[in-house]
This record gives sequence, structure tokens and C-alpha cells, in this order.
Amino acid sequence: MFKKVMIHTKRSIKFIVLFMISVFLIIGAIAFLYKPTYSVFIDGEQVGYTENKAELQQKINHYIENGEEGSQNIAFVQVANLPSYKLCLLKKNIVANDEEIFEKVKEQGIAYYRYYAVLEDQEEKLYVSSFEEAELVVNGLKEKNSSNIEKISIVEKYEPNMADLVTSEEAISKLYVEPAKVVTVASNKTTKTTATGRVNTATTIASGTPSIGVSLIRPISGTITSRFGARSSIRSSAHTGLDIAASTGTPIAAAASGTVTFSGYKGSYGYMVVISHGNGLQTYYGHCNSLYVSAGTYVSQGQAIATVGSTGNSTGPHLHLEVRVNGVAYNPQNYVY
Repeated sequence: MFKKVMIHTKRSIKFIVLFMISVFLIIGAIAFLYKPTYSVFIDGEQVGYTENKAELQQKINHYIENGEEGSQNIAFVQVANLPSYKLCLLKKNIVANDEEIFEKVKEQGIAYYRYYAVLEDQEEKLYVSSFEEAELVVNGLKEKNSSNIEKISIVEKYEPNMADLVTSEEAISKLYVEPAKVVTVASNKTTKTTATGRVNTATTIASGTPSIGVSLIRPISGTITSRFGARSSIRSSAHTGLDIAASTGTPIAAAASGTVTFSGYKGSYGYMVVISHGNGLQTYYGHCNSLYVSAGTYVSQGQAIATVGSTGNSTGPHLHLEVRVNGVAYNPQNYVY
């Protein structure tokens, strides 16, 4: 009996050894003849192979985010169908074709250019290549005391076709309007007509928490640097809003849905957006860097309307947020933050 068990055990061990040798031989043969790689598909069609999926995708992502090397003013490239990948074993004599795949991706790419429209009274008048150029236009008109300065605003544009661009000097020359004349009246005092904006910047503030009928969300996340009602050397009256510090370019979201009633440059507020939410409620977003919306536009809660900046009377990049009910400013922290 013992001998039978020993014979059976030896046969089992021999079978296992032979099986393992066979497996190793098969694996070795596969490794010798084949290599792991990726089949690449675009819109369901196989377009080739790549041995380094991460490297190819990184190259495609860079192209989408920056366009061709050396291209000017391209904000991004829209690609309708990105590649998909499937791991496979490929004979070693078949060569990967990463460059051909990349060229197929580029064939369907649509480049979107970034430039800036300078608006007068919400109408696009001309275009410049950068936000810095647009700021030079606004500051140049301000220095010249152009009578239309309150109507000037900037909007960032993304389009497949670049508009005809002008320099800041050309833009100032085309947009400049002579200052309003000084008129003498009977009292021997003088008055000066100025452009009127469609926004209430009165310093009227009040305590309390009137019902506003909507729930507000935070336009940005950041550090509160100046609270409602505070006084300081940089302002002549009590603070009508709440200052939240954040990096320049941080997107600003609409605190609630509503209609934009002002979008442009407004004195000490710098570039500002005002949204009316109905029932006398308005929210103000001041010191912006870029404005994404224009007056008359309906925006949804959470929609990006501008970016954080430091324009106007500002000591650093931050959002100046106001909550006004029937023109009176109330503490935003009663509703948000």
C-alpha cells in the first residue's frame, strides 16, 4: 500500500514539474515572439498601435491645451473624438505608429483663439490681443478723461477665427471722446455732465437681515480680509461689502440666478458685474480681472461670470461682494460665508 502511494506521489510530482516547464516554455515563446502594446481607436476605428499609452496621451493633451508649438493666441484646441486604448499582444516585427496617430488627432482639431473685445455701452467696438493691451486701452482713456470711460468694458473671447486686432494706441485713438464741456450757470457755480452708469454705488448701509427669498452660494472660496461696515484709510465711508482674497484669475460664480444689469468699469469698484435676482435683490462683484458676461444676460446660479482681480481702488487681488436690497447694502455674511 505504501509503495502504491509513493508511486502515485512521484507521478503527480512529475506531472506538476512537466506542466510548469510547459507553461514556462509557452510564456517564453510568447515573450520572444510578442510584446505587450496598445491598440488605438478613434471613433471606433483602429488607427494603429502605441507601446507607451501615457506618453502619447500626454502629447495629445499638450496639443489640446496649447495648440501647435509656436502658435500665437491659441487658448485651446477642440478635438471631437479622443483616442481610446486596448491592451493587446503584438508581434515584435510590427512597429508602433504614434506620429501617425497624433496626426489623425490633429486633423480633427479646431483651434480656439483667445483675444479681448473692448466694448462701449455693451457693444463690441474693437479687439486686442491680450488683457494687458485691453487694460492699457481703459487706462489710456481714463488718463485722457474720455467722456465715455464709464461705458467701456472688456470681455474675454474664444473663437475659431481670430478677429482683426488693433494695438492699444489705435484703440485709444478710435474710442476717445472729448470730455463734456463745463457749463456756467446763474449761481456762478459750474457743473459738468458725466456719463451715467446703470448701477447704484451709494454708500447707504443697514444692519439687519431682510428676507431675500433665495439661497445664495459662495462666489469664491478664500480668506475674508475686510468685513462689512469696516472703515480704513483706503475708503471714505463704511465698507459696503465683504472682501474675500483669492488669486488673480480665480473664477467668480454667480451667487444666485438672475439678470446681469451692469458689466464694465465703475470707478473705485474697477471692473464689476451686478446681477439682479428680483424682488429688489442685487449682488455686486467688484475689482474683477476679466468679465465673462454682459448687461442683459441671464445667468444661472454657480455660472462663472468673471475672474478675481485688483482693478479700481484695491490693494491686492480679491472679490468685493455686496448684497443690496432696494439699493441698500446689507452684510453679505448674513446670507453667505
